[in-house]
Amino acid sequence: MRSLNYVQRVSLDFTGTLFPHAICLGDADNDSLNELVVGDTNGKLLVYKNDDSKPWVTRTCVGMLTCVAVGDVCNKGKNFVVAVGAEGWFHLFDLTAVAAASKADSSSQHEFTSSEDQKPLFTQHIPANTKVILISDIDGDGRSELVVGYTDRVVRAFRWEEPADGAEPGSGQLVLLKKWLLEGQVDSLSVNPGPEGLPELMVSQPGCGYAILLCSWTQQDSSGSGEEAPATPGRDVVLHLTTGRIHNKNVSTHLIGSISKGSKEESSTCGLFALCTLDGTLKLMDSSEQLLWSVQVDHQLFALQKLDVTGDGREEVVACAWDGQTYIIDHNRTVVRFQFDENVNAFCAGQYTCKEGKNSPCLVYVSFNHKIYIYWKVELERMESTNMLRVLEEKPEFSSHLKALGVGESTNQEFPADSSVNNSASGPVVGFL
Repeated sequence: MRSLNYVQRVSLDFTGTLFPHAICLGDADNDSLNELVVGDTNGKLLVYKNDDSKPWVTRTCVGMLTCVAVGDVCNKGKNFVVAVGAEGWFHLFDLTAVAAASKADSSSQHEFTSSEDQKPLFTQHIPANTKVILISDIDGDGRSELVVGYTDRVVRAFRWEEPADGAEPGSGQLVLLKKWLLEGQVDSLSVNPGPEGLPELMVSQPGCGYAILLCSWTQQDSSGSGEEAPATPGRDVVLHLTTGRIHNKNVSTHLIGSISKGSKEESSTCGLFALCTLDGTLKLMDSSEQLLWSVQVDHQLFALQKLDVTGDGREEVVACAWDGQTYIIDHNRTVVRFQFDENVNAFCAGQYTCKEGKNSPCLVYVSFNHKIYIYWKVELERMESTNMLRVLEEKPEFSSHLKALGVGESTNQEFPADSSVNNSASGPVVGFL
């Protein structure tokens, strides 16, 4: 296992505290460049843009924010920012106009003076004790749903519905589609292509397990009357327990699905997903329940992400521990690690626009010292180990340089391939180029 040393980072001002799921990366203002969205326990929603240390946008929400997300939750072809509090308040923000105003006055930070402009586009009260949210198409109909996981082992799915007469933006509401009751705590929600290519809603379960939640909508579920159909354990819940190492059945588990295999055709069928546990287990599996690899580390893993660090279209698995130790593992079980120098309160990974004006892979750490650090341009030429000779042979100018130095076929004949001279030239390279 090799160690990395990333040094290109940006430090952001952040004075509050946050829950682990109250941070995400996404295109919050629909300019094709990603921002960092953070919600704190005082109800402040902060959006950071580029490499500015201060927030680009600040908004105030009701209650203590536990989770944030960016996505087309209203199915209007553009992204909205969603913030949900522990008390059950759902806040919807449209920052597209803010971005347009920022470009008009050439200002990196833009705050409207009107109190009306500071308010959410829409606010609705949903059941309280929210823990994690997901915006995705979970039933394969081409429309996004909002999935909410709760601290009482319940998962609910909502869909944004608007009046048929095409009223003003923000005139719709979230309508309950379904409610599931799980046997264990819900720590992660994700969507993964099933064996037939259809999306499957997955939820992590303690002890390195997971459950698939079936989206069998009924007229009663989506009637919008506000009354919930009773949820019973096992109803439309398919529980899976992974094989291998015996786990503490109460150890917390996180998962991430839809891990890209490098091509859309491969990724859309029998998708890959990863699991990690607080006791240091990492697993990569496919939707047919085949275990591709398992890794055991001696750190407490609390966050799991996916990120393409090599630029080949295949996403690596990224897991972070409370002490800042971060593991990056590819599909072939090649492992590299990076040590963040502080204890971590929250972590996420993805694409972010920083120094170069375009999205690049990044790692985001929130420390307990009221700081957010973004390590940008987190890229590797390759994951697997190699040697100097192999690297040079892949470069077209290598042979021309050898000929210019007078090293040609005659030299190769004098020193055969199995000689000590060539063997010494093909030793391992330490680090990455």
